[in-house]
Amino acid sequence: MKATVLTEVKKPLAVMQAPDLVASPGHAVVQLKAAALNHRDLWTQLGLYPNIKLPITLGSDGAGVVISVGSDADKTWVGREVIINPSLDWGSDSRAQGPNYRILGLPDHGTFAEQVAIPVANLAPKPTRLSWEQAAALPLAGLTAWRALFTRARLQSGERVLVTGVGGGAALFALQFAVAAGAEVWVTSGSPEKIARAQTFGARGGVSYRDADWAETLQKQAGRFDVIVDSAGGEGFAKLIDLTAPGGRIVFFGATTGNPKGLDLRKCFFRQITLLGTTMGSPADFAGMTGFVGQHKIVPVVDKVFPLDQADAALRHMEAAAQFGKICLTTG
Repeated sequence: MKATVLTEVKKPLAVMQAPDLVASPGHAVVQLKAAALNHRDLWTQLGLYPNIKLPITLGSDGAGVVISVGSDADKTWVGREVIINPSLDWGSDSRAQGPNYRILGLPDHGTFAEQVAIPVANLAPKPTRLSWEQAAALPLAGLTAWRALFTRARLQSGERVLVTGVGGGAALFALQFAVAAGAEVWVTSGSPEKIARAQTFGARGGVSYRDADWAETLQKQAGRFDVIVDSAGGEGFAKLIDLTAPGGRIVFFGATTGNPKGLDLRKCFFRQITLLGTTMGSPADFAGMTGFVGQHKIVPVVDKVFPLDQADAALRHMEAAAQFGKICLTTG
């Protein structure tokens, strides 16, 4: 099989031939049709994670056909079209992941290849109405957004939601999910074009976080928010406190611009604001997410598709931060 492999951090991925995979007990081998990029792939290539063990095949998201299984009890999966839940060994406590938790693509070899080995428990039927690329775009970002909105923030219909940094995969899913749940959704972005596109997916409006007075402008337009979904952190996080309604919730799953500065905790406790950390999700979250996507006929947004042997060019496209939706690879 063909695989694109990171052999050295801060270096391009190498296209290699590798032996076909063999399924161990409890596992399946999936012949991949498409894969999708996430920022963790880019950050791994840039060496921003500790203890990166090389060589590694990146990629957490994928969709394809099961070609073999390691246990007779799982033979009914062979030949089925599937998507992959990249959240491995969550553990027994739905509130938080256990000590053996990890995400496909690091340290386990991932989906930037023609085949991937995955526990059978992490397979789910591919939604038939989605293309291979749309299906591959769903798992990691969709799971992250689902848990953030519904498991952690307990979003209710009619609430007002702010999604920051719309255009990235998880933020765009958060917009789509919140709109489908009956929320009034607003967005921020550094791009007026992305804000305009977000409105075609149901956003009421938005502002550019590049403007010095973006938070004040947004509050005048929309008021305060019941739920805020953020992955940036940094200096702008303090302004999110000001934008949160009494009793509101801020749920966050990243700190791409660093740790918050100037955070006024007095505003949090006086207005009964809840800060909620989250990451990825449990098997129950994944089942809830896929069911919600099917019920509401949500279609993942695919920004651009590259062939597998151009995976490094796809990472450079992500690094430029120009995408609206998911960047995908065709793998077979």
